Amino acid sequence: MSSAAAFFVAAAGSAGATIIRGAAPFKPFDYNPPETLGPGGWYFFTAEEATAVEAMVSRIIPADNLSVSGKDAGCAVFIDRQLAGSYGTFERLYMKGPFMAGTPEQGDQSELVPQQRYRIGLAAINAHCRSANGKVFAELGETDQDKVLKGLESGEIKLEGIDSKMFFGQLLSNTMEGFFGDPIYGGNRDMVSWRMIGFPGARYDYRDYVERHNEKIDLPPLSIAGRPEWTARN
Repeated sequence: MSSAAAFFVAAAGSAGATIIRGAAPFKPFDYNPPETLGPGGWYFFTAEEATAVEAMVSRIIPADNLSVSGKDAGCAVFIDRQLAGSYGTFERLYMKGPFMAGTPEQGDQSELVPQQRYRIGLAAINAHCRSANGKVFAELGETDQDKVLKGLESGEIKLEGIDSKMFFGQLLSNTMEGFFGDPIYGGNRDMVSWRMIGFPGARYDYRDYVERHNEKIDLPPLSIAGRPEWTARN
């Protein structure tokens, strides 16, 4: 018998909603799937670029007693998948000129799309590191890696073909997105950041907790992709 027949619905009080118990009669994203890419390999980064990004995200989010590093959390994988998709080309944004410097309130004014920013930026950073230290970024010690990242953040280090502060801002934002985003996009491996901060994830129903203030919600995190028992079986 299909497990879809093993669920039932019940009235959920005056709200007029229903409660589904047992296996859900649907599959997540049947009608509006998110843009994701499968595991394994790199979709956009070259091997050298991937090694550099893994080193960078590991210094932005170093491993400690609270969580694993940015690399082990899958932040580089997340960035790679995003760059290989529509985000990488700003497909959904207006990208016609003129391009000129704007005020901070006007936001990003660069003509470079994320794919170009990473390709140009990573090559320029490795070139700078070779010139200054005789090694690429990933080969430097952690102290020297931190100095490079701080130099990018402050703009003290000048890169060929791209503004260093803009590149660092891009990298920092994408790393944080990968660390705290839903695991379906390649980062936040094993929901490590959600477990760290106590976020219960993408649950559809919090009615039992609406009137319970200043309490910890002691629920295991749940991805928007659901959990194994949601998959209907014959």
